[in-house]
Amino acid sequence: MLSSLHIENIAVIKEADIDFKDGFTALTGQTGAGKTVVLDCIELLLGTKADKELIRHGETVATVSGLFERLSDRSLAIISDAGIEVGEDRSLLIYRQISTDGRSVLKLNGKNATLAVLRALSHSLMAIHGQSDTNALGDPEAHIGLVDVYADNAELLSDYRAAFSSLEEIRRQKRAVIERAAEGERLREILAYQIKDIDSAGLHEGEEEELVDKKVKLRNSEKITKNAELVYKALRGSEKGSVAYLVDRSIGALSSIAGVLPDFTEYAERLRDVLYQVEDVAEEVYAVLDGLEADPTETLNLIESRLDKINKLKRKYGLTVADILAFREKAAAELDEIENSDGLIKELEKREEEAYTAALGLARQLHERRLDAAKELEAKVKETLEFLDMPKVVFFADIKERLDGERFALNQNGTDTLEFYISANLGADAQPISKIASGGELARIMLALKHVLADKDGVSTVVFDEIDAGVSGKTARKIGIKMLEISKKTQLLCVTHSAQIASLAEQQYLISKSVVNGSTETSVVMLDREGRISELSRILGGINITDSQRQAATDMLEERSKY
Repeated sequence: MLSSLHIENIAVIKEADIDFKDGFTALTGQTGAGKTVVLDCIELLLGTKADKELIRHGETVATVSGLFERLSDRSLAIISDAGIEVGEDRSLLIYRQISTDGRSVLKLNGKNATLAVLRALSHSLMAIHGQSDTNALGDPEAHIGLVDVYADNAELLSDYRAAFSSLEEIRRQKRAVIERAAEGERLREILAYQIKDIDSAGLHEGEEEELVDKKVKLRNSEKITKNAELVYKALRGSEKGSVAYLVDRSIGALSSIAGVLPDFTEYAERLRDVLYQVEDVAEEVYAVLDGLEADPTETLNLIESRLDKINKLKRKYGLTVADILAFREKAAAELDEIENSDGLIKELEKREEEAYTAALGLARQLHERRLDAAKELEAKVKETLEFLDMPKVVFFADIKERLDGERFALNQNGTDTLEFYISANLGADAQPISKIASGGELARIMLALKHVLADKDGVSTVVFDEIDAGVSGKTARKIGIKMLEISKKTQLLCVTHSAQIASLAEQQYLISKSVVNGSTETSVVMLDREGRISELSRILGGINITDSQRQAATDMLEERSKY
């Protein structure tokens, strides 16, 4: 549940703190006072875009924070996956900051987080229902989801969609094989040519680097020869003047006096190590000389020709020799697939049938569960709508299974199409909800559905934003009663212009606007009993509030205890 909301410098709100309790909270105030701004702030906590236009005029930074308590297991799992720590109190502080320079900050329990995490989390924290959501009831795509929520189909639906995804992947593979096979001889010839073209070069990985290295050596062979000969001659090539000769003579001299000066034995050993190193370097340098050609021109020409061939292949098949070889392997696999397409298509058709059978089995389970759930849902929604002054209402879910020829057709939701039908008047044929023009009827249907699904949709807080538009009097009162019933199962916040609804709330906030130091500011104040009577009287009355309106407001508050 949302336990507190802090707002700074958002639109007309300079600063506001709102503490929410369990149960039913009403937000009231005159049109334009800032009720929408409060909802905008709540929506920021659910991951809506942080538009810098929301920042109060004259300010550079705006912030919104909200504390959610008693998080559900579903919320905790999402938070845990995001690496956010939550204490034993199962609470979460969401903090958002907007700046005029376009930068924004989002933190969950003090740790930086992404909007993607917040938006994933929002569905388990809160559901907001306004006129747009009510109007969305006209979209049949939403109806099947409501029945699935009532039927607790989440796990089964997830299993089905995984099976359907596998089926779709097999179908995609089959279509690709069929399309390639249809291209026939042309593609086969192209692939065969490409494979032959690459194979004829006899490439191996690392070859280009080897050739370039050899080319560099050959182009510098004269320089290498001159300096290598000098090094070899100096180290070992001269009988009496080389480094090896002189070191060897020194070792002999040291050894001859080692009997007199024992330390000289160590010197002799150290020089012997030096001698070994000198001889090793000399031999390795000599090996380089031995590998050089007297006239490298022909070899250089062969290398240049080979590199030119590699470059031509690179222009056609890849940036490196490794890329060319990878291209060849892929082409060979495609050619093999084409030449064996009939067998591959048969194998994919077999796998497709197996995957279809598996997905269909789950889809049929969904269908049966939806049929059973729809019957219960229909009865409960009808009962609620009758209470909401639609006594002759007919309401049902029209569930049909799609067919593709003689087989069931599958999509993301299984085999079913589902649409709610309603008739509000005796003798009138039931019509799809999408045909309903009355906002008042749509609002009542939405409320009835939320009433039935209150403990099913997994959210801890429900917000109704003026969904009572188009209804008044007794019907509005009954809408309030149903909201009160919903609030016994989940926290409920309601923005309303109806005294009949607001008077049923357990707590009521007045959102009002005033001019402070030449600037408009919105304040949010929790009303005591006398404040609620005054505000309810204002909603009921006109310009001047009468004693009878105050008495009516008082009676409404006292009547609440009956529910």
